Amino acid sequence: MRTLYQFPLSHYCEKARWLLDYKELDYVARNMIPGPHRLSTRWHASSDTLPMLHDDNVWIADSSEIALYLDGVYAEKPLISSDPKERTSTIKLDKKATELGYHVRRWMFLYLLEEPHTIDIVIGEKGLMRTFRPISAFMLKQGMRQLYKINPEKAEQSKQKLSQLINEIEAALLANGADGKQGYLVGKTFSLADIAVCAMAAPIFGPVGTPWVPPSHIIPPEPLAVYQAELLARPFGQYVTRIYAHERKARVDWRGQ
Repeated sequence: MRTLYQFPLSHYCEKARWLLDYKELDYVARNMIPGPHRLSTRWHASSDTLPMLHDDNVWIADSSEIALYLDGVYAEKPLISSDPKERTSTIKLDKKATELGYHVRRWMFLYLLEEPHTIDIVIGEKGLMRTFRPISAFMLKQGMRQLYKINPEKAEQSKQKLSQLINEIEAALLANGADGKQGYLVGKTFSLADIAVCAMAAPIFGPVGTPWVPPSHIIPPEPLAVYQAELLARPFGQYVTRIYAHERKARVDWRGQ
């Protein structure tokens, strides 16, 4: 059985889950403890980051590398077109999406790290981190702030970069003859570009069936709610919500094991 090692809250891991679900490949999503996870990722894939996929005797870290691997081994339902021009466009948009995800994380975590339900998702429903939740929560918040340089100044810089990247992706969407109501980012078919961009933007919109749906009793921080409303009035926001509604057919619970 394939195993995807993940952090449930990570949008990069959401991208990897979506890749596997789109290919209709069976797998288990297994959660790792932030920090100690590096012992495994460095040993198996010479990487510090998740997601990491174990398929047969192969170990692959990084969601973009996983996409390339899956297309190379499992030809059905390709993620990247064989057309050279479309292939180039898809890979460029995937790289742009990776950058988008970096800035989404830093800007949003400035606010979300103060929300108990966010930390509860990272800690999980069972295990050592849950047993020692107060200590785990403190260490996680401190570690994430330090690792991702989460502070008001850096977050504001990320917000500006985030808006720039969204403008560029929206322009690519419109140039491809698509908009909020129809079409895709590259060519006429769903591809890695759509998965990458929508997964990286998902924390902003909180699509149903993802970790970013706030509990009903929680009022989202005002800056996040305002930005979400602004984007939902634009083709980019409408595109992301449409793609999630029609193309995200999850086969494995994001909460993992």
